[in-house]
Amino acid sequence: MHPAIFLDRDGVINENRADYVRRWQDVIFIPQAINALQAASHLPHKIIVVTNQSAIGRGILTLDDAAAINQQIIAAVQNQGGRIDGVLMCPHAPQARCTCRKPQPGLLLQAAQLYQLDLSQSIMVGDALTDIQAGRAAGVRAAALVLTGRGAGQANLPDAAALHPFPIYPTLQEALAALVTNAR
Repeated sequence: MHPAIFLDRDGVINENRADYVRRWQDVIFIPQAINALQAASHLPHKIIVVTNQSAIGRGILTLDDAAAINQQIIAAVQNQGGRIDGVLMCPHAPQARCTCRKPQPGLLLQAAQLYQLDLSQSIMVGDALTDIQAGRAAGVRAAALVLTGRGAGQANLPDAAALHPFPIYPTLQEALAALVTNAR
């Protein structure tokens, strides 16, 4: 069993877009995220991206196009000395009420089976309260919010007070430095 670093994609690794990341040209990496993935590449943790991609369920993007974007993200991260071991996507629109759309823990639970992960030794880092909720529902050791992407706005929502305490970090790089160091 391996520990994992679960990461949301949009807002944590690359910039969020109000009109969705629909093609490779829409991907703008958050510089600190690339640095974090470089630093984490030597860790024993599996690095797994778990991402809601409702643009698929809304008919804006095909599953194949979304998978191709994810593969290009993985390749770009690898080309810069980082590592992503896998990507799991929820392709459903919010009204589908599936078990894989965060805040549900389905993506993390699927990843645990697929990659033989120890959820109790894993962490979840995202830019939305739904990421915190999914991590907690899956039983990860720590679920943290980063202030990139939607994180700053999410941290100030009334619902955030109900979820506290959870760690908040300015960037993914700072989150991993704190959370993975504490895991040792």
